[in-house]
Amino acid sequence: MNTLIAPVMALTAWSLVIWLWMYVQRLPAMSRAGIKPQDAAFPGGLDGLPPIARQAADNYNHLMEQPTIFYAAALAIQVAGHGDPLAVRLAWAFVGLRVLHSLIQVSVNIVLLRFTAFAAATLVLAWMVVRELAVLFG
Repeated sequence: MNTLIAPVMALTAWSLVIWLWMYVQRLPAMSRAGIKPQDAAFPGGLDGLPPIARQAADNYNHLMEQPTIFYAAALAIQVAGHGDPLAVRLAWAFVGLRVLHSLIQVSVNIVLLRFTAFAAATLVLAWMVVRELAVLFG
């Protein structure tokens, strides 16, 4: 697969897996805690849920943040016709590191491990962007 579309779609699919995991954890926890859906109308309404039920939701939110930059960059690189093998490898590395970040957050949730995966993913994303900027403006 010599296209940046595959890693973009893989991370999109992963985000949907985490969305499903969030509700698999959250809905039963809400029921056990006697929390009604309307209680979630405002930020903090679900803060009383146990950590395991909050971790997937937090991770889902994280997948809606930095990866949006990845989607824009990867698709821009692809559209510009610059999706060479290194760009594709960098995109897959970013996806792998974001999946690792998710797995850490929804399981052991050790912040230093999570931050390490996040920082590594950020460096890979920065490499992708700087590399493309060098091609465009070099």
